[in-house]
Amino acid sequence: MGPYLLAVALAALAWVLLVGDLVRRHRPVWHWYVAGYPVTTCRVLFTWRRVALLNDLSVSRLPSRTVVGHLFVKGDPVRPVAPRLSFPRATRMGLAVTVRLHAGQTPATYMKAADALVHAWKVHAVRVTSPERGVVLLTAMASDPLQRPGLATAPTELLSALIGALESGGAWVMNLRLVPHWLIAGATRSGKSTLLARLITQLAPQPVALVGIDCKGGMELGLFAERLSALATCRREAVAILSALVVDMQDRMSGCRSAGVRSIWELPDSLRPIPVVVIVDEIAELYLSDGTRESKAEADQCSTLLLRLAQLGAALGLHLVVAGQRVGSDLGPGVTALRAQLGGRICHRVNDPGTAEMTLGDLNKDAVAVAQAITAEERGVAVCSGPDGGWSRARSHLTPTEEAVSTARKYSGMTPELLALGHALVALEGDDK
Repeated sequence: MGPYLLAVALAALAWVLLVGDLVRRHRPVWHWYVAGYPVTTCRVLFTWRRVALLNDLSVSRLPSRTVVGHLFVKGDPVRPVAPRLSFPRATRMGLAVTVRLHAGQTPATYMKAADALVHAWKVHAVRVTSPERGVVLLTAMASDPLQRPGLATAPTELLSALIGALESGGAWVMNLRLVPHWLIAGATRSGKSTLLARLITQLAPQPVALVGIDCKGGMELGLFAERLSALATCRREAVAILSALVVDMQDRMSGCRSAGVRSIWELPDSLRPIPVVVIVDEIAELYLSDGTRESKAEADQCSTLLLRLAQLGAALGLHLVVAGQRVGSDLGPGVTALRAQLGGRICHRVNDPGTAEMTLGDLNKDAVAVAQAITAEERGVAVCSGPDGGWSRARSHLTPTEEAVSTARKYSGMTPELLALGHALVALEGDDK
């Protein structure tokens, strides 16, 4: 009877393990709520005091300095008290806990302790935010939510593009009405082209004009030429298009001034000019020169024209999306001023810490460290800025080239004709002849 019961028990255990593995692979959310969350909650509660002590999160209620005679004696805190921790609250694939800070503590101390929390709780990552003064929110993720992010959904709005999924499980949306200009940085094969293809695919069905500047001979944006109102494939063409856009911007200013409004969005629909989104692929090609006078003059023109569009175009329906491997002062004068005008930031995998610092340094130092941790295998993963001034890891939805091209061809009939751009390119062709 003993061997029989042992065999039955082993078979039952094997069955439970098999079912658990199947549930973990095919229904990860169910597996997390049933098995992962209770175990991780126990780890959080039982390890919090020790982790807080080892990472200088605990403080003593007694002073660390004691007067002995006429001397101050400083020593280790006696009976340190860990910060008060709320009961872990389950999320879709993780948990969240709220910590009440001791007097004098800042969230920066908890950011430094994030790696220790990851190892103690045996989770994929711990994000530290401060929703209000005196409180820190620790969000733990059981696994990488961007490994298989799934398809996010978001309501369709004018000048709004659903790019992908956020680490929190929400939709990653680029809203040009909310954040008018964007900077996209990343090394080769990091996901910039995929993101631009996704952006064009999302904007193609909307009543907007798309203008492409691709000085790599149009290899990237030339695929979507049927939906582009204009495409510059060299710097001379870029100067002509940008100059025409600046002239159009001045006409829009005059129209707003005559109507007594401060932006085109306050104009009646019948009088409102069509929004224009200028997509620049590889900004370095516009700024670098070969040392000749003509090349330097073209680079200076591009710098000035782009800066004017960035400074004045937001209220006039002119938006910039600038992509490049590196956007720093080493490209030439004017790059830093342009970067300051690009409020939306997206940083893919980079080859050097300086690029991540240039892209995200003015948002959050922690975001810079997270961007540098993106590996070559995580194509499409990026750190992006949010409308509230925060940041998040995100991954763009994979849009195959064939799908993007077919979408551009499908909506080619919606391509608005911008007469100023057409005349500028025609005049440029006449000069060449």
